[in-house]
Amino acid sequence: MHIVIAPDSFKESLSAPYVAQAIQAGMAPVLPNAQFSQLPMADGGEGFAQSILERLGGERVHCEVTGPDFRPVMASLVINREQRLAVLDVASASGLPLIPHSARNPLHTTSLGTGELIRKALDYDIDEIIVGLGGSATNDAGAGILTALGAKLLDGAGKPIIPTGHGLGALMTLDISTLDSRLRAVTLTAACDVDNPLCGPDGAATIFGPQKGANESHIRSLEQHLHRFASICHYQLGHAIAHFPGAGAAGGIGAALGGLLNAQLVPGVDLLLTRTHAYPLLAQADWIITGEGRVDGQTQHGKVPMAIARIAQSHHIPVVVIAGSVGDNCTPLYQHGVSAIFSIQPGPCEHSEALANTTSNLTRTAENIARLIHLSPN
Repeated sequence: MHIVIAPDSFKESLSAPYVAQAIQAGMAPVLPNAQFSQLPMADGGEGFAQSILERLGGERVHCEVTGPDFRPVMASLVINREQRLAVLDVASASGLPLIPHSARNPLHTTSLGTGELIRKALDYDIDEIIVGLGGSATNDAGAGILTALGAKLLDGAGKPIIPTGHGLGALMTLDISTLDSRLRAVTLTAACDVDNPLCGPDGAATIFGPQKGANESHIRSLEQHLHRFASICHYQLGHAIAHFPGAGAAGGIGAALGGLLNAQLVPGVDLLLTRTHAYPLLAQADWIITGEGRVDGQTQHGKVPMAIARIAQSHHIPVVVIAGSVGDNCTPLYQHGVSAIFSIQPGPCEHSEALANTTSNLTRTAENIARLIHLSPN
């Protein structure tokens, strides 16, 4: 029996490699004759660059950049010289875990640091930059990235705006003719974990603002400012950025990269599997175990479990999803190849307790899944 373990990270708790290890630790004693293959995944969010590094090789480069709350942070990117490739995560420079829970407010966060990472990548002899878009603390539509790369975002007095969600409310003029000229010599690819538009009821502010600390008043302001940004891009630059799939990724960074910087937005899981030649490994499995920190209705929109399930379905391979928590609207997952979904929580608990016990809860749940597989006629 060949079991492929292909989970995403459990955000703010365990990276994907550690999740895979915990799952195998629970299953292996029950299925001693099984062959296990660990395939840590990322959909474009936290850990995407690490997944590329582990599968393709390269070197990790560290540098200090502007964090999402404007304090300096140490971020990193991966350089693969052989393939002339740079890979970086928005989460590394502008990620939600970089801000304490009590201080989170996407009105006042910036993607400046991600732009500084891109600028750092341009210092190397590369042909392509891949940016993983998930896990951001921001809702600035990539204003920080554009600013770091040389664009001019000006208010009515001709002064630079503060590149935040709130700062977009003062935007009057956007000039991208001053962007770093080196961008023209590289291919820019965005690994996207969602297909949401920039604006509207399914947009960046409404759907993702609450998890970044926004209340209803904040969301209304952010939505207005995103519409303003999109209108200025349309009327001053001729770029329609509000509604294409993925524009709302990472607080609207998808709109800036795809709509203004000519990046190709690609589903992160597909990109990872293609670049690392991992499809044959999945196709050879008898069972696939995947998962992420929370499984809910959003999972079907580009997240790891859905992508894995669709691949497995084409090969008639059963898929089990393990999650830190299970929310509403999961039924579509069963229609696209998921066989079963398990939460690892043994009962009601505080969020901090759940995070602290992730490894043991994962291992226990994986053991019970292995016992069911052991009873399976397959």
